[in-house]
Amino acid sequence: MIAETTRRLRENIQKVIVGKDEPILLTLVSVLCEGHVLIEDVPGIGKTTLARALASSLGLSYRRIQFTPDLLPSDVTGLSWFNQKTQEFEFRPGPIMSQVVLADEINRATPRTQSALLEAMQERQVTVDGVTHPQPRPFLVLATQNPIELEGTFPLPEAQIDRFLLRVEIGYPSEVEENDILERFRSDDPLEEVEAVTTHEEVLKLQEQRKDIRVEESIRNYIVKVARATREHAEIELGASPRATLALYQTSQAWAAIQGREYVLPDDVKFMAPHVLTHRLMISPQAQLRGRRPEEMVADIVDSVPVPVED
Repeated sequence: MIAETTRRLRENIQKVIVGKDEPILLTLVSVLCEGHVLIEDVPGIGKTTLARALASSLGLSYRRIQFTPDLLPSDVTGLSWFNQKTQEFEFRPGPIMSQVVLADEINRATPRTQSALLEAMQERQVTVDGVTHPQPRPFLVLATQNPIELEGTFPLPEAQIDRFLLRVEIGYPSEVEENDILERFRSDDPLEEVEAVTTHEEVLKLQEQRKDIRVEESIRNYIVKVARATREHAEIELGASPRATLALYQTSQAWAAIQGREYVLPDDVKFMAPHVLTHRLMISPQAQLRGRRPEEMVADIVDSVPVPVED
C-alpha cells in the first residue's frame, strides 16, 4: 500500500515539478516518518512549489512563514489576546499550527525566532503563556535556505539542525526538463490544478504501516555502527546524535517501503545515510581548510563500515 500510494503522490506532484524523482521521494520519506526537511538550494529551483504541491497532494492544511530579521516568535506560534466580550484570554494560533508549514529562508530570522520552532518540531506542541496546544497531525516543517547568500543571515543552531530528519537538494533541471517547464507553464499554473490523492487519515495509516517494515538485528547493528563512526572520525568535531541514529533507522524503513519491500536492506541504509547525516556533522577547521566536505566523510564512513551479509 505504501509503494502504491507514494507512486500516486509522486506522479501527482510531478504534474507541477518536472522530473526530480529523488527529491520528491525523499520528501515522501519524511512524510512517512513524520519528520522535517531542510531544503537547501539556490533561489528559483522550485523549493516553495514542491512544498505547496506536496501539501495539496496530501490533502493537508498548508501555511507559509516568510522568515525575516524582524519576525517575532509570536508571529510563528501565535499569541493570547483578551476578548472583551467574554472577558477571557483566548489563543490566536499562528501559522505553525498547520499540518504542512513552509519556513521560507529560515536562516534570515534571529536565533530567538528560530527557537520558536524547536518545541513544535520535536514535541508536536506549542506553549504560549504557560498553556500547551497540540499540533494538528500529521505535522511537517519544510524549511528552505540559500547556501550561497550569507549576508543578513543567522546560522541555524545545532539543536535545530538536528531536528531536521533530512536535508534535500533539488538541483538545476536538465535541458530537456527546462524545456518541459516552459511548455507546462506556458499558459496556466499547474499548481492551481493539483488535487489531493490521499487524506490525512490515510497518511496517518501509512505512517503506522512504515513502523512494521522489518529491520533485522544485523541491519540494526549496521545502522548503529555507521552513526557511531561519525563520532570517532578524526576530521569530525561533532558526530551524529542518537536522534540521527533513530532517523537513519526510520528513513531506511520508509525507503524500503517505497521500493515495495517489507524489509530493510543495507543498500537502503547506504542510500539514506548522506541525506540523514551530512547536515548534522561539524567538521574540524583543519578539514575545512583542506576542502573536505561532510558528504565526502559520510561516503568514506559508509564505505569503511563492514556491510552485514547473509549467513
